[in-house]
Amino acid sequence: MNVVTITGVKKLYKMGSETVAALNGVDLTIDSGEFVALMGPSGSGKSTLMNILGCLDRPSVGSYKLLGQEVSNLGDDDLARIRNKTIGFVFQNFNLLPKLTSLENVALPAVYAGINSKKRLEMAMEALKMVSLDDRAEHLPSELSGGQRQRVAIARAIAMKPAILMADEPTGNLDTKSTGEIMQIFRDLHAKGSTIILVTHEPDIARAADRQILVKDGQITKDLLTAHTDEIIDIV
Repeated sequence: MNVVTITGVKKLYKMGSETVAALNGVDLTIDSGEFVALMGPSGSGKSTLMNILGCLDRPSVGSYKLLGQEVSNLGDDDLARIRNKTIGFVFQNFNLLPKLTSLENVALPAVYAGINSKKRLEMAMEALKMVSLDDRAEHLPSELSGGQRQRVAIARAIAMKPAILMADEPTGNLDTKSTGEIMQIFRDLHAKGSTIILVTHEPDIARAADRQILVKDGQITKDLLTAHTDEIIDIV
């Protein structure tokens, strides 16, 4: 089943009298259960692509179907609802609310979805157990290590059982040991069927994915299958 289908996507920006293409004709399909790494140098367009994939932005031209639904022309409110129900986000800087406990932080997406208190706390505790952090449920972020904070962030991202888990440089602020632990969590989630899109500039991190997609000058230039083959598909 296709989770993501992008066809002919361009993202155009006005720079004075010129039009600049941050994305310039991108085609991409991601199937359910895939673990994909998006790579590319600064200014390549990978962050723009991630924002579109995550329904944080819209393409200027082209089609984006998420779970078969065309989302490229939806309004802000509809995109926000889709993000809440369909996509879980993990960021480099954790983005935890400092005055909330781990459990309360993880329960936030369910709050926005209107789920009652008892149910959302049950969902949050289940997610914390999946990242082996249920024993820190009542701790504030300031009482946790960097690796533990990122595990809380992952628990928050998976609490609503999203169709896609998107991670933007999730190990960028972590030491080597914590990086290994976080990547193992992603591998475990993938093994259980999660669809994961990970943005990274680190080749070692990207190799954990089944598939590496290189973005350069606003286009996908390579699609490297890493799970069971060394085949590199040259696009451009």
